[in-house]
Amino acid sequence: MLVIAFSALVLSLLVTFLAYRLLSQRIRPSLAATTDVVVAVQKVALGARIAPENVRVVAWPQALKPEGSFQKVEQVIGRGVTVPVSPNEPILESRLAPKEGGAGLTATIPEGMRAVSVKVNDVIGVAGFVLPSTRVDLILTGSPDHTQGNDTSKVILENVLVLAAGQNIQQDENGNPQNVQVITLLVTPEDAQKVALASADGRIQLALRNPMDLDKADPRPVTRNALYTRASTMPEAPVVKKVALRPALPRPTPPAPVPAPVVKEEPPKLEVELIHGSERKKVVFDSADKEKWQQDKKQ
Repeated sequence: MLVIAFSALVLSLLVTFLAYRLLSQRIRPSLAATTDVVVAVQKVALGARIAPENVRVVAWPQALKPEGSFQKVEQVIGRGVTVPVSPNEPILESRLAPKEGGAGLTATIPEGMRAVSVKVNDVIGVAGFVLPSTRVDLILTGSPDHTQGNDTSKVILENVLVLAAGQNIQQDENGNPQNVQVITLLVTPEDAQKVALASADGRIQLALRNPMDLDKADPRPVTRNALYTRASTMPEAPVVKKVALRPALPRPTPPAPVPAPVVKEEPPKLEVELIHGSERKKVVFDSADKEKWQQDKKQ
């Protein structure tokens, strides 16, 4: 039994060693094979143009080569960066502006979008905390019919990305506020028309929002009169109930009035007691017998 147990232990060790040698020979060539990949030497800011001193070529495992990477430095020199790149991070095609597309703010505008600037101050710019890459709502205050005292406030755009604050397209690393006079927003062409009209027709206020909050509230407009009443929004329109029209039916003819019964009045009666000697009798007379009564009286 001891010989059998010892033989089994030696056999299991031999099988484990052979399996390890076989798997290591298959994995080692794929990890040992490398290729050239262009990586950043230092941090490249958003909108910056890549210079020769910003990148270098390193050996990268071929099996782990990132999709869209470059093998030569000449392929990335002079192209703008649309997403900040960290040191030793591969330069990818998806993070660069198109060839000859320039650098700076124009390189950060996606296809089909527009950059529109809005004049702000410390109040409109939320005390300088409206920074690049933050998201805001645009609130327009004005009078729809340009009459005094009929001011209305309405959120016209929601969840708008801020491209630049002043001439800075990248916010401070510590998140410090920036006192600027102009905020640049990334909007669609249709929304760009709304911003242009709102800037000329009324007053614009920016509302800073959480970038993770993507829901659109679409609040109802608020009028000046609503601020001084219990209702905080415009009064709701009265609900009109639709009633199906029916043809008019002829009114029923009222029944003829029943004539009141004629009560025939009885003539007044006169009761008289007649004493004739030892005889007494009572006689009742009515108006018809008036003449007869008078005659009997005389008798």
